[in-house]
Amino acid sequence: MGVVSVPQDFNEEELFVDVRPILGRPLFLKCEGFNFAGSIKLKAATAMVRAAERDGVLTPRSVLVESSSGNLGVALSVIAATAAYRFLCVTDSRCNLSARRLMEALGSQVHVITKPKPGGDFLGARIDHVRALCASDDRYVWLDQYTNPENWRAHCRTTAPAIARQFPRLDVLFVGAGTTGTLMGCARYFRAWHRRVRVVAVDSVGSAIFGGAPGRRMIPGLGASVRPPLLDEFYVDEVVRADEADAIRACHRLASSGFLFGGSTGSVVSGAMDWLSRHDTRGLTAVAIAPDLGERYLDTVYQSNWLHDLYGPAVLGSDALTGVQ
Repeated sequence: MGVVSVPQDFNEEELFVDVRPILGRPLFLKCEGFNFAGSIKLKAATAMVRAAERDGVLTPRSVLVESSSGNLGVALSVIAATAAYRFLCVTDSRCNLSARRLMEALGSQVHVITKPKPGGDFLGARIDHVRALCASDDRYVWLDQYTNPENWRAHCRTTAPAIARQFPRLDVLFVGAGTTGTLMGCARYFRAWHRRVRVVAVDSVGSAIFGGAPGRRMIPGLGASVRPPLLDEFYVDEVVRADEADAIRACHRLASSGFLFGGSTGSVVSGAMDWLSRHDTRGLTAVAIAPDLGERYLDTVYQSNWLHDLYGPAVLGSDALTGVQ
């Protein structure tokens, strides 16, 4: 596609990176950061807005409001700017500063929640704030990425078919879990495919998506403090949990070869490396979805002071990444 009139009409769907020469395991990354929003979230944002317009929920007087850790907020900011909607993103203090500045540059308003609910639940605090806004003014329209089926349908229509076209002999697919929109869309598609594909969800240590008590998570994108309403574990074959230190090492290992990916991608890659190290990979075709690029993480994942303060000075002292040969 050479010419577009709105930014959401462009997304590079066919780009994959072979990381075996870097990490020593057979894995292809589907790169989802090459669009005007810089992440895979543009797909869900576009689908949810179009459905709301089709259903008459969005009108010229509407104000879009959404809870986001960053990338969906940027995607909705891009769309709102093209459609002349007002948009308010409710995020929290873990959101990358660059993402907040980008939303504001696109004309959106950002509310930053600094006090979590008991137990460190920032997501619950953000949702409470969104609900309070909606109750205060009927112009607010909450798309609700956590329950909106258009979130997963977008990936069933686009992401999964693109992987299937490129890898007709796909054996294993690794997908990060957050709202689980990408996970559910791809898993539903491949469950009905002509070939058996093992879908492995990658969650963050400290996430409660698949059970367990929530813990500290400092890299936005993957994980959640509660079970997402979209999740249907029937479609998930296996779950691996990625430690944030391993995710950071994966990001730096890829960056050392010129591939600057985001923290969510680092988590997916480290989880995939762990899984691949424990299985026979001879003749195996494995793909992982890389949700974002690394520019928005320059002040965090790629910043030494931030890393040392949160993970200690030895976090990059060893190149030991679980599962890497």
